Amino acid sequence: MSDLEAFRRETRAWLEANAPKSLAGIPSNDIEGVWGGKKWVFDHPDKKLWLERMAEKGWTAPTWPVEYGGGGLSSAEAKILAQEMKALRLPAPLIGFGLTMIGPTLLRFGNEAQKQEHLPKICRGEIRWCQGYSEPGSGSDLASLQTKAVRDGDHFVINGTKVWTSYADEADWIFALVRNDASGKKQEGITFILIDMDDPGVSVSPILLISGKSPFCETHFKDVRVPVTNVVHEIGAGWTVAKALLGHERTMIADTFGVASTKARARGARGFLPELAASRTGEQDGRLADAVLRDQVAAFEMESRAFALTVQRTKDAARAGHQPGSESSMFKIYGTELNQRRYELMVRILGPDALGWEGPGFDETDLETTRDWLRSRGNTIEGGTSEVQLNIIAKHVLGLPA
Repeated sequence: MSDLEAFRRETRAWLEANAPKSLAGIPSNDIEGVWGGKKWVFDHPDKKLWLERMAEKGWTAPTWPVEYGGGGLSSAEAKILAQEMKALRLPAPLIGFGLTMIGPTLLRFGNEAQKQEHLPKICRGEIRWCQGYSEPGSGSDLASLQTKAVRDGDHFVINGTKVWTSYADEADWIFALVRNDASGKKQEGITFILIDMDDPGVSVSPILLISGKSPFCETHFKDVRVPVTNVVHEIGAGWTVAKALLGHERTMIADTFGVASTKARARGARGFLPELAASRTGEQDGRLADAVLRDQVAAFEMESRAFALTVQRTKDAARAGHQPGSESSMFKIYGTELNQRRYELMVRILGPDALGWEGPGFDETDLETTRDWLRSRGNTIEGGTSEVQLNIIAKHVLGLPA
């Protein structure tokens, strides 16, 4: 305990000395923040400085091994670091799929050359990743994917299309599932491979959503030559790697959408939803004047905080080396549906003001809420539909018959 107390004092002192004061209070989560990569443009010079200092310390990936650019911290030390950053209201220096998905996957399944090649670049924010899983005809039934990988000496020649590739137009590399053998069961003959987005034959087409904006893209592969050395784990054994990575993705989605909106984090401990309700209905004796709305907001806040504590326990377990399992499907369902309920309640609070799209007469925050409500409709589809997650829970958690 004395060692941890000393680590806390040292960590607090280092953060106070090295964290730019201008960044205090800037929100960040697994979606909003510094993604890094070759195409990233910093909107504030102190964000670049913060990333460089934290990366040099190894604290962009605090529990990763030092030899791969991480901090080598124990789970208890990493938790203290997170607590001290929160106390100083500091944003994460770096976010992205490199840290939350492909990095942990390479630590578990990658060979030494792959770890040395990619992990330090992830930690320094030099490379940005996207995910190539779903296809136009293979969404919920991902194992039916048809993007082909044909062996040609020391390379695979890849042809096919991936869809709903988040931020593919901003990414440097993509981790993808490809079909190298169609002779057996559909879960067999799938290979997990790493592809440079600058390779000849890779192209990207953005997809627009009903919210008016979207991170999603279609990614096309036409005769793309990828070295066999880019295969993670074993040729034809990609389904094992894919399932493990999905556990990280679902936990990330649950945390991003379920625990708290970016607005709530930006506006302090009280949260955005109570503030919004108070501004529209007024307060009486320090409470929301509308008793029905007060009950709805209180119930949601309790539900949200209970879920946040549950997710935090899983994060603590992950720092201790526990790999996410089928429980990530429960988090994914609950977190995304919680986010949808959040925006449903916000729209009800706004009333007619939630009907605007653009132009004079509408508050910018109201317009953003409307667009975010529309965007939230996709939460229970992306990362695996709720129906698919329920099947996973039924089979792998409850042990129900097929």
